[in-house]
Amino acid sequence: MNIKEVARVAKVSTATVSRTINGSDKVSDETALRVRRAIEKLRYYPDTNARALGSGRSSLYGLIISDITNPFFPELVKSFEDVAMRHGKEVLVANTSYDPVRAEHCARRMLQRKVDGVAIMTSEMHSRVLEDFHQQRIPLIFLDTARSAKEISRLVIDYQSGIEAAVEHLHSIGHTSIAYIAGPSKYHSAKLREKAFVKGMQRRGLAVPAHFIQKGDHTISGGYQAMVQMLVTNPLPKAVMTSNDLTAIGAMRAIHEKGLRIPKDISLVGFDDITVSSYTQPTLTTVRIPRNEIAETAFYTLVDMQDKHGIKVCPIHTELVIRDSTAPPA
Repeated sequence: MNIKEVARVAKVSTATVSRTINGSDKVSDETALRVRRAIEKLRYYPDTNARALGSGRSSLYGLIISDITNPFFPELVKSFEDVAMRHGKEVLVANTSYDPVRAEHCARRMLQRKVDGVAIMTSEMHSRVLEDFHQQRIPLIFLDTARSAKEISRLVIDYQSGIEAAVEHLHSIGHTSIAYIAGPSKYHSAKLREKAFVKGMQRRGLAVPAHFIQKGDHTISGGYQAMVQMLVTNPLPKAVMTSNDLTAIGAMRAIHEKGLRIPKDISLVGFDDITVSSYTQPTLTTVRIPRNEIAETAFYTLVDMQDKHGIKVCPIHTELVIRDSTAPPA
């Protein structure tokens, strides 16, 4: 099967078929629909490599994430693929597992496949790799990075307002003894969350003893171990905030094992609002980061950059979701 047969069935020229496949806006919706139906009927599969050579665009976008085992990221991947598919684009997903060498390998794969843009949802990437993207004129958008460069767009999550809302919620229902389980300090986003917590407490004149801040690693086991350490100290906090939901879920188990009750003995707050947070026992109060908004903003920004519409800094707002894991102190 070839493009000429598709053109014959759709009753258009081969050029129109080619433009439809490449997503050109010069083809009317009615004609494009007729071409797509012909392609489906004939089971025609366009040569994507030839298409990229002919148009200079591959219709393939890269998405680099850091931890596929964290439920936050599969939800993000799904949202990114959904918006790309609606626009006739494909997605090449790569997982770095927080490994810099693996991250560089993922980036090289994107370059080899001549992607039209890359959304990098992971920690800082080596500058030489970014320079390679820049030389190839491949648009980039970063999530959660301290990097500021002219050729890179950024998604900036408003961690401060999310943490502030959580501290205010706990304080407004009577909590003054509030602890925090932080994320790894090597991650820019984790440092921002911890700093926002300390500032939120200071603004309200609330003390934060040294043992009230424990280090986690954004995993369930890390949250469990950090909470175990906190529960052998004195005095115990009446509320605990965490750097992400997985940490909170681990902390929840440690609290239960100690024979304490949530929220009667200790209130608990997460961050991210992964799907499972609404199914824990009790359901988890948390700060929502909108994955759909992140995915759609990243995709449309990459398309705009490819069309020479400039670099963007895109704010992503957070929202406190109050559930059953928080209550006034006993």
